[in-house]
Amino acid sequence: MSLSYIKTTVAEQLALQKLSPFELKNTLISLAQHKAEKSTEIMLNAGRGNPNWVATVPREAFFLLGQFGIAECRRNMAENNGFAGVPEKSGIAERFKSFLALHKNVSGAALLQEAYLYGLQQHDFVEDEWVFELAESVIGNEYPVPGRMLSHMEAIVHDYIVQEMCGDKSVKGKFDLFAVEGGTAAMCYIFDSLMQNKLLTHGCRIALMVPTFTPYLEIPELERYQFEVVYINAAGETKEGRHSWQYPDEELEKLKDPKIKVLFTVNPSNPPSRAIQPSTMTKLADIVKRDNPHLMIVTDDVYGTFVNGFHSLLSAIPFNTICVYSFSKYFGCTGWRLGVIAIHQENIYDQLIAALPATVKKELAKRYSTTTLHPEKLKFIDRMVADSRQVALNHTAGLSLPQQTQMTLFSLFALLDKENKYKHLTQELVHKRLKLLWDQLELEQVTDPLNTGYYSEIDIASWASKVYGDDFTRWLKKKMQPTDILFRLAEKTAVVLLNGGGFGGPEWSIRVSLANLPTDTYTLIGQSITEIMREYVSAFKEEAKKQ
Repeated sequence: MSLSYIKTTVAEQLALQKLSPFELKNTLISLAQHKAEKSTEIMLNAGRGNPNWVATVPREAFFLLGQFGIAECRRNMAENNGFAGVPEKSGIAERFKSFLALHKNVSGAALLQEAYLYGLQQHDFVEDEWVFELAESVIGNEYPVPGRMLSHMEAIVHDYIVQEMCGDKSVKGKFDLFAVEGGTAAMCYIFDSLMQNKLLTHGCRIALMVPTFTPYLEIPELERYQFEVVYINAAGETKEGRHSWQYPDEELEKLKDPKIKVLFTVNPSNPPSRAIQPSTMTKLADIVKRDNPHLMIVTDDVYGTFVNGFHSLLSAIPFNTICVYSFSKYFGCTGWRLGVIAIHQENIYDQLIAALPATVKKELAKRYSTTTLHPEKLKFIDRMVADSRQVALNHTAGLSLPQQTQMTLFSLFALLDKENKYKHLTQELVHKRLKLLWDQLELEQVTDPLNTGYYSEIDIASWASKVYGDDFTRWLKKKMQPTDILFRLAEKTAVVLLNGGGFGGPEWSIRVSLANLPTDTYTLIGQSITEIMREYVSAFKEEAKKQ
């Protein structure tokens, strides 16, 4: 069988493989669009992680709260040509209750009522102060004060983080939160402040648990950092010889090296979509305790809500861990840019800063001297807030108040959903799509309760070896580039996937997003992948006959 329909040359593929998967995707999209325009095929872009669902109730609550906020503005100053006043605190709780009673049958009112009561019953909020913060924030007429996060909203989001990242178990002490513009902003702020505060220096040694979200691979290579990277590979296998995407002990042992300053992980992983297993968490905690107590850990836990009973390293090793959480995937709100950084109030970061040489501490005190009279006492998380605005603009730092309001309503929606109805729906949807995909492949899907199902990483070389044998696998690797199947899928079937090798995974693997396309299309995607594999096999057999 001829494979000549592919138009992308080997030289072009080799060049494009040097790009980030997200940049390579643009070329694949162009090829797929061209195919769709010239045929009856529909382009299926399963390279995006943006979900195609949204959480409606907390959005309805936000929009209804906005109406209350506007009413409060008009109450304070008679509106004239769109010009009105601002909310007033005195008596606002009673007016809010009257507003909810008047709008009790409006979508979102029930959540606002429960949210109001939650603040009073769970945190003893002062009524007027709680409602005033909601009203003023939804209107967005003030700077964020405090800049790190508004006090009432921080308490609510703290509850959510403990519930979802710590398996709903009680944790000793509390976490400080910094509301940020999504998980990507969190990454930028963390890298920057670790450097600014001399906790990391140019060329120092760090560790990455791989496969991982590509920016964690790319940022350390930038000129500003030039880190020496130690890779902790998810090389674990099941007893059947399939990927478990877990970390063998010999990989974790690398972290005993005290020269490794920080460990970065995405948990559950992207793209394997596996949560770190409990035994690995215990092993990591033991290594930190016995061998590398100064190890800093940054964990990106955006997919944690897709695993029941998820436990972040934030709960296992709270003293050493910074947790990054984004609301984007679970609630379908990537456009809102909602993220949060969580650091335990007792932490290694403040301890390490306190132990810096006197000359360095003096230099840092000067850097932050305009923000406080005692800059030497400034917490690392508050330094991060200042650094996020070049220190000089610290007084205007912080996530916009409407964004903080929506984040709080998302959190309350999950906290009040005692039966986890929304969670079950999101989990069931991605796992249904996962099954439809794998039902069309020639390998059986590995059943794993730690699999989020948000992405699927398919190892083409493993498939080739287990289904068609080692001779075929050697032929495939000799004749084709690891990205060849991606170009063939785009050019022949208008399907766009990403290369797993670009995420630090197996070179011959591909990533499928189970989040962003109509459910029934995953059957077509699975069929298309299998079709290309069978074309490879046919070409291999034809060549063998000629020899």
